Formats: sequence, C-alpha cells, structure tokens
Amino acid sequence: MKNNYTKLFHKAQQLGVTTGRFLRDQKRDPSSGMPSLSYFIAPDINSLPTIPESRNLTEYVVAVDVNNMLHLYASMLHERRIIITCSKLSTLTACVHGSTAMLYPMYWQHIYIPVLPPHLLDYCCAPMPYLIGIHSSLMEKVRSRALEDVVILNVDSNTLESPFNDLEKMPPDVVSILKVKLKKQSAVTGDVVARAFLRAQAAIFGSYQDALKFNSDEPVTFCEETFLNHKPALKDFLQHAVHLQLFKQVRL
Repeated sequence: MKNNYTKLFHKAQQLGVTTGRFLRDQKRDPSSGMPSLSYFIAPDINSLPTIPESRNLTEYVVAVDVNNMLHLYASMLHERRIIITCSKLSTLTACVHGSTAMLYPMYWQHIYIPVLPPHLLDYCCAPMPYLIGIHSSLMEKVRSRALEDVVILNVDSNTLESPFNDLEKMPPDVVSILKVKLKKQSAVTGDVVARAFLRAQAAIFGSYQDALKFNSDEPVTFCEETFLNHKPALKDFLQHAVHLQLFKQVRL
C-alpha cells in the first residue's frame, strides 16, 4: 500500500499536489525520504472540511461574517442567481468553493464558475440559477448589464445585496441554532463550522428517508405528501424545497 502511495505522490509531485493521508503516512515512516517541497493538499470529498486544514473554508469564514454567511446559505437553498466579488483572486475562489461546501451532502446543481473571465460577463444575465465569482475590477461592467434578481456578496466590504428575504423563509429554529454554533469561539477550528451546516441540512431534509416507499419487485418511490407532513413546522419551507434541483439530486 505504501508503495502505491509513493508512486502516486511522485506523479503528483510535478504539480505540487498531494493528500493529507499521504502526508500522515510519511510522518509515521521517517525513513520514507519524502523531499521537502511546497505542496497543495487536495480536499477529501468524503469528509467534512476543517479549519485551518481547508484553505477554502478558512478564508471564507475569515472573510465573511456570520450574518452574511447565513444569508448566502439561504440564497443557495433557494437556488438564486448569486455573484461573489472580491479584489483578491485567491480569496474569491476560496469563498466560492467554501460557500458551496456548506451544502454538503448536497451539491450546487447549476452554473458554477469560481472566476468568470472578462469576455464571459454576459453569463451574469443568464435566466437560470448560477454561482459566479467575479473580480471586483469587473463589477462596474457587470452592474451596467440588465441584472435582475441577483444576490451579490462583496467580500471586500463584507456586504450582501439581495432583493429577497430568503433567510426569513428558512425554519427559524434551524437558523437560531446555526447562529449560536457559528458565533462560538470554538467554531474557528476543526469541523465545527461544516458540522453545524451539516446538522442544519439534516434537520431540514433528513426526514426524506421516511417518505420512501419500498415494494417488492417495484422501483423505490418518493411520497411527497408524507415528506411534507412529517414535520409540520417545516412544511412551508419544504413545499418550496421539494422542487429544488439540490433536493432532487439527493433523492436520486
């Protein structure tokens, strides 16, 4: 097994890419002879991102305050057209990637462009949902276009513009718990931030399994009525949620 890791490392070495697991294995084996070099640790898609190990999540949490983070999360759950803008490209891409990580185990299902090139600014006029990162130097040109119902997070000024009240439409108990978890000092390290959002996702959507119907020799079916009535307090939000591509992806 160690030989396989070593071969993979040497293949990735030219790109400066490795994994946390490989590094841990090498630390256990001082005789491995791993050279000293700069590297990028590829995210583990099978585990929650942690701070400070995940650069994307770390920069996102540092750059965006809790209130705007919650508003952006609510906008993503309503599948809005979303623009994130920043003057620093590395922070811009980190915030785009970091924000979508909060949807786990769901995934953003629509247009997703961490950094939009200048010649593709017309994408901002697309009628369908999107999540796009735009360098702040291009925002004047973007605003000159016919933008309608677009949520804009300015990372530099830590401000969020939205024509919607998406956060108010979220289940209040879920939002309250998220605020408490994210404002605690312990939330700055480990997987506390990612786990708080994961628990929010479970509180909102976790009952979908109870709405699955199993019949012998027949495909598994989803009973929308059972799902909506399982948690009466969430019914208003869930009536919207069942039509989201995010939710349909999980059901599949």
